[in-house]
Amino acid sequence: MTMRSETLEPTVTRGTARDLLERLAEVPGDREAVVEGERVLTFDRLREGAAHVARALSERGIGRERVVALCLPRGTDLVLGLIGTLTAGAAYLPVDPALPVERRRHLLEDAAADLAIVPCASVDGAHDGCARKVEEVADAVPVCAIVPASTDIEAGREPFLPAAVGANDLAYVIYTSGSTGLPKGVEVGRGSVSALLEDLENENIVGPPGGRVGWNASASFDASVQQWVRLCRGDTVVTFDEETRSDPAAMAELIDGQALTDLDITPSHADPLLDHLEGLLGADRAAGPLTLLIGGEPIGRPFWRRVNALVEKGHLRAVNLYGPTECTVDATAGWMDSDGEPHIGTVLPGLELRLLDQRLRPVAEGETGEIHLAGHRVARGYRRAPVLTAERFVPDPMAVDGSRMYRTGDLARLREDGRLEYLGRSDRQVKLRGFRIEPGEIEGVLGSHPGVAEVVVDLRELSGGPGLVAYYRTRKDGLEQGLRELARAELPGYMEPASYVELAEFPRTPSGKLDRAALPDPEPTEETGEEAFGSDLTSVERLIAEVWARVLGVSRIAAEDDFFRLGGHSLLAIKLVSQVKARLGVRIPLKAVYENPRLRDLASVIESEV
Repeated sequence: MTMRSETLEPTVTRGTARDLLERLAEVPGDREAVVEGERVLTFDRLREGAAHVARALSERGIGRERVVALCLPRGTDLVLGLIGTLTAGAAYLPVDPALPVERRRHLLEDAAADLAIVPCASVDGAHDGCARKVEEVADAVPVCAIVPASTDIEAGREPFLPAAVGANDLAYVIYTSGSTGLPKGVEVGRGSVSALLEDLENENIVGPPGGRVGWNASASFDASVQQWVRLCRGDTVVTFDEETRSDPAAMAELIDGQALTDLDITPSHADPLLDHLEGLLGADRAAGPLTLLIGGEPIGRPFWRRVNALVEKGHLRAVNLYGPTECTVDATAGWMDSDGEPHIGTVLPGLELRLLDQRLRPVAEGETGEIHLAGHRVARGYRRAPVLTAERFVPDPMAVDGSRMYRTGDLARLREDGRLEYLGRSDRQVKLRGFRIEPGEIEGVLGSHPGVAEVVVDLRELSGGPGLVAYYRTRKDGLEQGLRELARAELPGYMEPASYVELAEFPRTPSGKLDRAALPDPEPTEETGEEAFGSDLTSVERLIAEVWARVLGVSRIAAEDDFFRLGGHSLLAIKLVSQVKARLGVRIPLKAVYENPRLRDLASVIESEV
C-alpha cells in the first residue's frame, strides 16, 4: 500500500534553506520576531544579530558542511545563533545545557563539531552554572561567545548575504536514542527544512503568516524545527522558559497573555495544561481558536475525546502529527475533528508512505505493515555512521531514480476511512513523553556498573502512568541507589528508569531466551489507611503527602521518602507543582522539587512560602 498526498505530489526538491532566509528577509522589520519574557527582538534586530553571528563564523572559516554546536538555552540567544549559523552556510547541532556532561561530550565529539557557541555571560562567569557546563566540555571543541546582547547588535551595518547552499547541504544534526547504546545523529538537508514549512502551509496546518507561535520543545528535540522555522514566514515566536513550561497554570497564563495562535506539544504535556486552559478559550477569543500541533507520542482515546470536545465547541484546532526525525519532523497529519478512534491521518505532501511487509512487499488495506517513507524530506543519513545508514535508509523499489526510503520500524494499518492507525513498534524502541528511547542504550549505561550481572529495561504501566522499569540481577546487595545515581549522572532525565526491580533470575522461554512478557510489574504499595502517612508528619507535610499519593498513585508515604524513588518523573513533577498550587495556593518552581525531592524538605520549602 502506497499513500500520497492529494494536495501536492512530492517532487525531487521544492527549495532550499536559502529560500527560507530569503523569505525571512522580506518580513517587515518592525514586526515582533522573538519574545522571551521582557526581551523582544524585532525582525530587523533578528536579521542584524544573525548577521553578526554569521560574519563571526565566516571569519573563522566556518561555512558549508561545517557543524556549529549551539550550547544555548531556549530563547533569543538560541534563535540568533541558529539563524546566524544557517546564514553562514553551516549546520547547527543543538546541545541542551541540561544534559549530563558525558552525553554533551559525546554529541560534540561524535558530530565532529567545529565550534560551540555559548552564552556571552558564560565566558566571564556571570552565570556560574552555565560557565561550569562550558568548562566541562571545553576540551571537546573550541568554545566562543559570538551571540550579541541586544544592546550590542549593530544597527545599519551592511547585511551579511547568506552563503550559497544547495538543497542537500547540511542544515542540522539532531541526535536520537540508539540501540547500540549510544545516541545517533540524524543529518537533515536544507531543502528538507524548507519543504517542511511548505508542506505545513499547503495542508493548512499553519494559518496565514503573522501568527504567534509558542516555542515549547527543547532544541534537541526535532519538534523545535517546526517552531523556529515559522519565523521565516513572518510569525512571532514566543519562547517558554523552563519554570513556565513546568507550571501548567503559568503556561496557560502566558498563552492567554501573549495571544498565542499555535502551540506544539506532546499529549502528556497537554493534558494537565488543558485543566487550566479550557476556561481561557472560547469561540469569541480575539486571537481565534488556538491551534494545537500534537505529537511525539501515541494518543490515547480519553485524551483524543477531550480535545475533540473542545474542537467541536470551536475553542481549538487540533492536529495529531506523526513523523520520525529521519524524515524532517512530520510525515502524517490527522485532524482531531471526529469522536472516534485515534489515528495519524494521511501523509503530508513532501513524502510518500508505504506499508510493507518484512520482504518489502505492499500489504493490503486493513493489514498491518511497517511504515516506510520516501520523498525529498528523507534525511541524508546518520552522522559518520555509514553502516547504520545503509541498514535504515534502503533503496526504494518503487523509485525510478534510485532514491532511498526510510524504514521507520513503526507499524500501522490503513482503515476503511482512508486514515492510518498507528499500531506501535516492530522493535524494542519506545516513545515516552515525546522522546524516542532505545532501552538498549539505558541497559548499556546500567550494565556498566560493576555490581550488575544482567539488566533489562522495559516500558510498563505504573501507578503514575507509563514509565521505564529497570530489572536487574546483582552481584551484591543494596545496588538500587548506585544504579539511580549512575543513571542520573549519564542519562537525560527522560531516560532515567522510574522503578528498579531486583530479580534472583530472569524468566526464560524454553529455548533459553529472555521471556519479556513474564517480567513482573513493580509491586504496588499496599493500602494502609490513615497509618500510611505516619503520625510524625506536620500538617503541611500531611497535605503534601496527600498530593504525592494522588499524583504517584501510592498510599504509604513517609517524611524521608523521595519523590523520584517513588516513581516520580518530570511530567509527574509538573502535576505535583500544579496540585500544590490548587491545594495550598502556593506556586513553587519545578526546580524546588528536583532540589528537595524528600517530602520533609519539600514541605519546608512550601511552609516558607505560606
